[in-house]
Amino acid sequence: MNEARPLPAPDEVTRPFWSACAEHRLCFQQCRACGYRWLPASVVCPRCWAGECDWVPSEGEGTVFSLAVYHRAYHPAFQALLPYVVAVIELAEGPRLVSNLVGVQPQDVSVGMAVRLEFLDLDDRALPLFRPRTRGG
Repeated sequence: MNEARPLPAPDEVTRPFWSACAEHRLCFQQCRACGYRWLPASVVCPRCWAGECDWVPSEGEGTVFSLAVYHRAYHPAFQALLPYVVAVIELAEGPRLVSNLVGVQPQDVSVGMAVRLEFLDLDDRALPLFRPRTRGG
């Protein structure tokens, strides 16, 4: 059985993030008052609590901050991917997000590994994924 991957359900706060992803752009929020940058989306700055922020594009480069290797599928759609890596990616601009690492064996992933963004298109949405960055790429 080929089960469909669960998709995000954008709301008023997260819709700009998911709309940008659908256009193959990764964006994060930046506070107009203190300049702090963050993910996931919020209605206020998590540092100074100001309510004014902008959506800023990421270049899509980052490093693995932490990771977990899943040997069990917690949703049927992930059964064929076992084992797979879920990682916290620290973007070059500072924000961190949880994503999947693709194109690498789990045993070859390490904290600090350089990664680059790519997108997985599913229906009318796109999910941000990361792949190890190669020299010159």
